[in-house]
Parts: sequence; C-alpha cells; structure tokens
Amino acid sequence: MVRWPSIVTLLIALLFPFIGLGPATASTALLTSQAVQDFYTARDNQPAWTDDSRYDALVQAIDGMAKHGLDPDDYHAAALHQLRGNPDDRERIATDAWLSAAAHLAYGKLSPVKFEPDWSASRRQVNLAAHLDALVTVGDIITSLDRLAPQQAEYSYLMAELARLRQLDEAAGPDVPNGKLLKPGMVSPRLAAVRMRLEQLGYAVTDTGSEQYTPQLTSAVQAFQFDNGLEPDGLIGDSTVNALNLRTAGKIEKVRINLERWRWLPDDLGTRHVRVNIAAFQVTAYTNGHPAQTHVAIVGRPYRKTPVFSDEITYIVFNPWWETPAKLARLDKLPAFQKDPGLVERLGFQVLDRSGQTVDARTIDWNAISEDAFPYRLRQAPGEDNALGQVKIMFPNQHSVYLHDTPTRDLFAKQQRAFSSGCVRVQHVLDLAAWLLQETPGWDKDRIGATVASGRETRANLATPVPVHLLYLTAVSNENGDIRYLTDIYGRDDRVLAGLNQHPAIH
Repeated sequence: MVRWPSIVTLLIALLFPFIGLGPATASTALLTSQAVQDFYTARDNQPAWTDDSRYDALVQAIDGMAKHGLDPDDYHAAALHQLRGNPDDRERIATDAWLSAAAHLAYGKLSPVKFEPDWSASRRQVNLAAHLDALVTVGDIITSLDRLAPQQAEYSYLMAELARLRQLDEAAGPDVPNGKLLKPGMVSPRLAAVRMRLEQLGYAVTDTGSEQYTPQLTSAVQAFQFDNGLEPDGLIGDSTVNALNLRTAGKIEKVRINLERWRWLPDDLGTRHVRVNIAAFQVTAYTNGHPAQTHVAIVGRPYRKTPVFSDEITYIVFNPWWETPAKLARLDKLPAFQKDPGLVERLGFQVLDRSGQTVDARTIDWNAISEDAFPYRLRQAPGEDNALGQVKIMFPNQHSVYLHDTPTRDLFAKQQRAFSSGCVRVQHVLDLAAWLLQETPGWDKDRIGATVASGRETRANLATPVPVHLLYLTAVSNENGDIRYLTDIYGRDDRVLAGLNQHPAIH
C-alpha cells in the first residue's frame, strides 16, 4: 500500500532542502544534505528530536566539539541554541549537526590525502546514520560524539593539554625579534628579549646583563633547546627564535593540528606495530599500545621528504647489498665519482650496464657522463661502508622507502636529524630487528649476531607481518601525558591549520 504522507514528505525534502526551517534559519544550509535525507528515508521520515531533553543533550554534545579542537559553530551551534523552542524548525538542522560532527570525529574534518599525498592508512569504518538512529531511540547523546573520536591515549593527552592551555593566563612580554644568528659572547639588544622570554618559560638566568650573551645565558638557551628538540649548541637562529616565540595561542594551534592528524588514523594500529614519527626523528616499537623500545632516527631532508603512509614489515635483510636508486646514482654518486673515480672501488660499488653485465669501473670516464644520460646501474656490496649498514627492514612500497642501519652513526648525536634521501636510518637497528623477529621461529639474537658476523647477505621473513606507520606529528606525548612541541621541519602545519579554520564544505 502506498503511504502518501511519507512520499509527500520525501518529495518536499528533496525539493526544499531547508524543510522545517523558519525565518531564523532559512539561510542555514545543511552540510550533509544527502546523508540527512538518507537518515530520514530509513526512518520513514519520522522525526528524531521531538524530545527536549534529547535535543538539549545534542546541543551540549555539539558545544563539546571545542574540546576536540573543532569549532562548534561549524556544526550549527548558534542555530541550535536559537531553535530550542521550535521543534519543527530544529529537526533537520539537529540531524545535520550530529552527522557532520560525527563524521569529523570519526574520519577527520579534512581529507588526509590533500595534505599528505602518500597517505595510505585505512580509515575507521562507522555507519553514522545507523549509529544515530539507535541513539535517538535509546542512547547517551551527550557522550555519543566523544565515543567516535580516536580512543588512543595520545589523543586523550592532547585533549587534556588543550584544556590546560585554554585555562592559562600567559604573562605579557615582547617576542624575540628576528635577526642575524646570535653566538655566545656577542652583544645584541635582542638578547634582552631572549632573557625575558626564557625567564617567563621557567629557565633560570642567573646573570643580570641585558645585551651580553654570557655563559649563564648560554646555559639557559641550551637547556631550552634540548627540551624543545633543537640542537643544544647555544646558537640563537630562526628555529630557536620561533620556539621561544611559541606562546599559548601557538601551542593551542599545534594541538588542534595534531588532534586532526590522529583522527585520520585507524583505531587499530596493530597489536605489535612500529611507528615512525618523522618530525620527532624517532622510531618506536609498540606492544599492546605501549612502547617496547624507542630508537633515534634520521629522516629525509626537506627537499627529499620521508613520505607519510602505512604498510606492513614483511622481511629483514642482514648484510644487504645496496641497489642504489637511479635518482641517487645520477644526482649523488655521479658527481662524487667525477671528483674521485677511486671512490667506486674503495666504497665497494659494482657497476652494471643496461644489460646487467658488470663493467670495470676503471675503464669508465665519469666526466664524460651526464646526469640526463646515466647508462649504469650501481650496487654496493655488504661491508662497513655500505650505505644501508648491517641491516634493512623491508615493507615493499611504491616510494622505495624502508628502515635501515647506516655507516655514518655520528649523525645520531644531532638533535635535528633530517639528513637522508627519504629512507629512515635507525640507531641500534639490530635491536629493532630482534624485536620484529620475536615471533619468527629460529631467529633469536644469537642467530642474528652470527648472521651479521658472516658478512653474507641473508633474508629473514617475518612469520607474521608487522604494521608500520610513518607519521608526521608535531605535538607529542610521553606515557605520562606530558606534551612536547616539535619543529615543523617540512612546513606542513600551516596548511592543516588553515583547513581546520575554514567552514566545512557543503555536500
């Protein structure tokens, strides 16, 4: 039997997407009009917000979006408050508000691929319309949105930090002016602002000079640099000035940016998994959500950025040959060989022609070869000079990026470690390899040690692949919930912040 009231209601809703809106909300466009329509179609067009207490709970939940670093006004907060006494007018706006807010908490307000083109982490899967339909019948509307947000401890720590920052009454004071690099012993009027800012931040400056860069001030600067992940060299350049000038408002922005990045991730990162935080120069192995071991890392230079993506580690190679990527062979190795042809043999490189035949490097005139027409393939034999060191950890991907050892281990002592060509170099990487092979029979530490000592290239396949997530997080927590603010080495934060500050697009 045809149910005419339902069909009439549906037609009106399709022809007039602002159905039920009085004059006060006639200009309030629905953000997810199709999702709203689908919701009411599934409910046979029965209203969801006739109960005032349920509606009040919704308004409270929308107001609570601020604690997630999102703007309640992006979800009709003002209109929802205004329409409390108008059940007909508020109906679809209320549904649109919940569905929009829920989608942004479950998947992120922004599409990650617009900001991280290599993004490949799986998104969370939630049937929001079915979830809301159950909630408006029997459910806790107030906490419903919070439950859709990421449940990882790191997200909760960032929320707590956001709440803390918003309660702060920061002391006024001048920013440190930009200018030339300041070195210990120099005299500059800018140092008065450096001293004042350090004192505001709780760093003891025991001298009284205002324009002299004294040893006491140098010690305070170095302590600040170390705490903020900067090279503790006492040199006051752009990075140190920017960190000193990061006030509460700037920290709030960083927290909001990184809350959004967490919303892009799936709930389940893997019972055993590896996280690479590019901005922190750090690789951490996790078991059941807790860090098992953490390693200092070297990541890609700003012009050869390490990509952000997720994959699975499937095998490890000990004493690897290094198949030099064609781009690196042309741009890095060719100029080096042109300056010193003897490097080819001293560093253990094998030269092959296009047919795969070995070529005697001593017969090659490297200066006669151009970058645009490089006819060779380069391979570096295992050994102490091998670019991959003693081990590489593989998760085959389109970027040809992996984790590996390095012969230049002195670089791990630096605080800012963006020195690679895109891959991630890991300190004490054999310990990480041992952790990865814990569930692979026959690969204990003794066998790993013997394999490395043999000098022969050997592959170890993991019995169970281990997820690996290459992330870019610039506000991070430890297990106590303390937050550190990191340098945005690739300059990515501003674009995410701009996207968060834009009103959501209408769909």
